Amino acid sequence: MMTSGTARPAMRGLAAAVLLAGALSAPAQRGALPVPPLGDGPWEFPTAERGLDIRVSVVTKGLFHPWDMAFLPGGDILVTERRGQLRIVRNGVLDPDPIPGAPVVHAVRLSGLMDIELHPDFENNRTVYLTYTKNLNPEPLEVATTLARGRFVDGRLEDVEDILVADSWPGNGGSASRIVFGDDGYLYMTTGASNGNAAQDPSNLRGKVLRLTEDGDPAPGNPFEGRAGYAPEVYSMGHRNTLGLAFNPVTGELWNSEMGPNGGDEVNIIDAGANYGWPDISFGRSYDGPFQSALPWREGVTLPVAHFVPGISPSGLAFYTGEGMPQWNTSAFIGALRVGQVQGTGHLVRIFFDENGNERRREALLTQLGQRIRDVKDGPGGNLYVLTEEDDAALLRIEPAD
Repeated sequence: MMTSGTARPAMRGLAAAVLLAGALSAPAQRGALPVPPLGDGPWEFPTAERGLDIRVSVVTKGLFHPWDMAFLPGGDILVTERRGQLRIVRNGVLDPDPIPGAPVVHAVRLSGLMDIELHPDFENNRTVYLTYTKNLNPEPLEVATTLARGRFVDGRLEDVEDILVADSWPGNGGSASRIVFGDDGYLYMTTGASNGNAAQDPSNLRGKVLRLTEDGDPAPGNPFEGRAGYAPEVYSMGHRNTLGLAFNPVTGELWNSEMGPNGGDEVNIIDAGANYGWPDISFGRSYDGPFQSALPWREGVTLPVAHFVPGISPSGLAFYTGEGMPQWNTSAFIGALRVGQVQGTGHLVRIFFDENGNERRREALLTQLGQRIRDVKDGPGGNLYVLTEEDDAALLRIEPAD
């Protein structure tokens, strides 16, 4: 079992913050490589774990820049598309018609319709949560990351309402968002802040992890509750763009995968009240070339448990809980939109942690397919599911080959 502690030094993770090369690295270059077409599969691949080969199958194709998926009771799968459509896969077949009732979104770059999460009591109340980018004002353009709630009834979304609208920003800069319910019954939501100092402003909801009630209100017991100058929704701060969020089933800790500026992508364990440094502290470089910060740490900043230089443009994050591939039960899986910061490349990263929570090795999976990976989820039947990121994207299933 991985161990967990309630207190960690701000310098945690420095020993793990070593530049890794090999399968995850490639010479930096501008431009993009063409993404190869995805065949029909299935494919079988060896893995780094003794005795484990995997089979990768295509569940369905025809998705347009999907972002997230949710598994419904009975086996159907809801998939969000960034352009603002909610799709459903029934028995491995993608319904050609989008589900009616999705909110109108501002879909540019990372912005658009993003995460979907089922209420813990979905079977009884049919409640779903969505995050999306809302256009508050067309001219001059002003947008905001928004949390919406609705009910999935008879194949459509009903009673959709915004229950939290984060602080707005001008222009088309992307701001990713993920949501997940914790065992405490509260909803954890991420907001991005690539530019400016919003992530370090405790009164601003951008660049944060928020902890909310099911109605979108600040959860009681939040770390800054009642503190002057701090938004009561804030659980942690100093985040750039979180594209993956999941609870570690072994330790109960909340983890995120976070996109750095130009390298310096991170995997963090999220602690209540912690500051993760952005934009003052980063292992990455600015897009102009210089390092984002002279030193990648300082007192009071919580360091990542893993980071990537060159960057991988991390996306979804998941932990495997099935019985068919037990060698993976203490690993974190991170979707990657790039290999070695090269555009048009991608794979699935597996980071193996030992029983003490120490990173031991990294494995690049699905490199043979050459696909950019947008999301990864622990799914039904003891399988992992991944979404690729393209105009004609696919939903893939990973299971043991034998």
